[in-house]
Amino acid sequence: MKSAHILLLVATMMLPLGGCVIKINGDDKESDHSNWKSIQQSNVKRIKQLELGRSLGSIESEFGTPDIVESFQRDGNAYKVWFYRTRHVTSDGMTRRDETTPLVFIDDELVGWGESAIDKAAP
Repeated sequence: MKSAHILLLVATMMLPLGGCVIKINGDDKESDHSNWKSIQQSNVKRIKQLELGRSLGSIESEFGTPDIVESFQRDGNAYKVWFYRTRHVTSDGMTRRDETTPLVFIDDELVGWGESAIDKAAP
């Protein structure tokens, strides 16, 4: 009888949560984990059309929030490396660095993308 009361109490407490959706990413960009294939394809297409000299802000408004961010300073310049998902390696529910393409910025200006760009920029 006691377990029936506890079960009823738990069910009653969970009732208001029915139908709730918790959105973790605050923007409206394609960032849903279940949508990773279309995000990946979109990122590949966008990267193929990139032009050097674009601002970090314009990249963010087109691509959305990067999957991984790194930064460092060298020779008085601020380097930012934003990684966007472009390939599938492991079905682990996470985007790892080897599943991304890096976009390299110096002082918020796009100076290159791909592993060779990051190799040239890294200290």
